[in-house]
Amino acid sequence: MNLYDQNNTLSAHHIKADQQADAKVPDGLWRKCPKCGTAIITKHLDQYNTCPHCHFGFRIGARQRLAWLVDDFTETDQDLLSQDPLNFPDYQQKLATCRQKTTLNDSVLTGTAQIGDQHFGLGIMDPYFIMGSLGTVTGEKITRLFERATQDRLPVILFTASGGARMQEGILSLMQMAKISTAIKEHSTAGLLYITVLTDPTTGGVTASFAMQGDIILAEPHSLVGFAGRRVIEQTMHQRIPKDLQDAETLLKNGFIDRIVERQEEKSALQWLLKYGG
Repeated sequence: MNLYDQNNTLSAHHIKADQQADAKVPDGLWRKCPKCGTAIITKHLDQYNTCPHCHFGFRIGARQRLAWLVDDFTETDQDLLSQDPLNFPDYQQKLATCRQKTTLNDSVLTGTAQIGDQHFGLGIMDPYFIMGSLGTVTGEKITRLFERATQDRLPVILFTASGGARMQEGILSLMQMAKISTAIKEHSTAGLLYITVLTDPTTGGVTASFAMQGDIILAEPHSLVGFAGRRVIEQTMHQRIPKDLQDAETLLKNGFIDRIVERQEEKSALQWLLKYGG
């Protein structure tokens, strides 16, 4: 065997060995933190799903968050379903897939909750339901959440996670911002507390309305919070923007939010705020 054949044989052997090695590595074994780049063995993540190095919170579903957040919860408006008002292509199929995946009827879970002796209205947006987008049912559920809380004289805590208004429902989704804001104003006029917790990502019309209307605004570490995306901003301004411009830490520095709270501390922090912040 000449040197050329020998090299080809060795290369083929190495390729085959690499392929066999790859085949033995299961999908999802590792996760890379998008903020600090730390590689994390997935099974080592605890119930909070946060990076052990920088405390960035990986995206989690509403029910997964609920499991460690409260002591008691009663869901409301789980029978509301989007009706595809624009007959948008494949929208009904997408809705059905998301309902099965998240066990939610739309992109927000709402109800009444309790932490310790504190009772309150709770809403949790789910980033896995069409990217937590704001549709007509999402808006209706959040509006009803505030209306009930006003009637029952309860504070409200709302966790936001959204890509913005839902394009499949057009202008009807944009109208939800004004509807929710009206309910929040009535809740505020009644002298009741509203706390928002911004999670990754909180963007678009959600940021432009109810996410930033809280009496107290918290955020998880390194969460992306903004209105337009980086590319849109740079194309509009014709210049590069800082990498951390839309990070929660930058918003805190510039006075847009009140405090950054790690997931492990959220339950105790919210209980304290409910007791003394109102």
